[in-house]
Formats: sequence, C-alpha cells, structure tokens
Amino acid sequence: MSESVPDPRLQSLIDKLRPGPVRSVTVAGFDGADVLVLLGESGEEDSEVARIPRNEVSTRRADHPSEVFTVGQQIEAEEIGRWRGQLNLSARACENPELRAFLVAILPGQIVSGTVSGVHNFGVFVHLDGEPQGLCTGFIRVPDLTWDWINHPSEAAEVGQRITGEVIMSETRSAQVTISLKALLEDPLVRFADQTGHVLTGIVTKIVPFGVFVRLAPGIEGLLHVSEMTDSPVESPDQLVSEGDQITVRVAEVDLQRHRVRLCAHDS
Repeated sequence: MSESVPDPRLQSLIDKLRPGPVRSVTVAGFDGADVLVLLGESGEEDSEVARIPRNEVSTRRADHPSEVFTVGQQIEAEEIGRWRGQLNLSARACENPELRAFLVAILPGQIVSGTVSGVHNFGVFVHLDGEPQGLCTGFIRVPDLTWDWINHPSEAAEVGQRITGEVIMSETRSAQVTISLKALLEDPLVRFADQTGHVLTGIVTKIVPFGVFVRLAPGIEGLLHVSEMTDSPVESPDQLVSEGDQITVRVAEVDLQRHRVRLCAHDS
C-alpha cells in the first residue's frame, strides 16, 4: 500500500466537519426558519444568544422549526462555528444519541468494514458494521473506489458485496462516514514511475477536445495532447484515432503528486 500525499484542501474540509463540542441550550424563539437559543441557564439575562440555521434544525421534514421545538425547551446542539460574531449550532447532529456515539467513535484513518447497500452514478452506499439498526452511514465517492479508470461505480462494487476501507471523515451533521477502498490498495503509478522515457503501446480509451487518453497498463492511463499527434491542424483528435485503437507513445512524465501521466509522440 502506498502512502498518498494529503490534499491540503481535503484536510481543511475534514477539519471543518469534525464534530464540535456539544452545548446544552434553551430554545428562545425563531428568526424565520432559524432557531434562536440561549447558551446559559434559562432566564439568565446575560445568556448569549446562539443560532441554529434552518438546515441544522432536524433530519425530520418540517415546514417550520416550531413543529420540531417549542420555546423554553432544553436541547443539545453541536458547535459548528461563528458567523458575524454569533455562535452557530447544529441540533440535527445531536438528534440521535446512538447514531452520534457511533459517528464520533470513528476517526480518519480507521479501517472499517460493511456491506454495499446501493450503487449509483455518484457513489456507493454502505451499511457499516456496528451502525444503528435501520440506518446507512457509509459512503464511497467514485474517485475513492479504485485506482482503475471506470465508467460507472458498478464496475467496482455491487449490492451485497462485503468491503473494507479506510475512513476519510465521519460527519455527525450529515450522519455519514466517507471511506476509501483504494486507500488500502497499492497505487499502480508508483511502480510505473520508472517507465518515464520508455516507448509503450496502449489502447485509446477516451477522446477529448485537447487529446486522447491511452491505457498503458492496468490502472494506468496517460494523456497524449493533440499537438503531439500531428503537425497539421485538426478540429478534433477523433479525426486521427478512434476509441479502441492501439497506438505507440513515449512516456514523457509521471507525476505522482497529481497522479497524472503525460505522453508524447514516440519519435519525439
């Protein structure tokens, strides 16, 4: 298994979505669809007023938060940050204590297992072992399924399949654990790095306006820019090749950090 370089943008998102402290608050009133709450004991004049935004009120559908909470009710809510000086909270993150306990106990980098419950074009849902009954908390994004190039997640997972993956993040507000299958697999590009400068034969897998992608080995595809394909102007690379064609190229660069392979004409 290879060690990947952490994406600073992803790490920043993970840090923002980590569960915050839980506060016991009292519902003070409503500001449109938002809920205003008091941080101190009910009735204290100097109690700070915090806000629960409409999308953080509940997982239940309601036309107005007054259908969920009543003035004077004491509830628990998770801190999610300050905006314009006012503390914002999430009540939905604390709505199901059993679910919250399960999610808080799961940390980034942890290895978890589960059973695939649904496969969609945007990703895969997974029933994680130990989650509260009746819920589905696991999710795998398409880029986290495999190192191989796939047209649809069904090429990498199927309903009922048992999977094991590494936790990317666990969110109490969305009640979702994002996991990666490919994090536990060796990055094939690491072994391919020594092919820089070599001439190889591959299959054209995709044609785009600026060039073609060529599969050189399992899990390895490189981009051949249209400028490398001909010296004559063309409207589209499909005037030169078709998907499925076998072509010979030279590996110009293997970028491990960006996980990209740049190709050039084999005689350049």
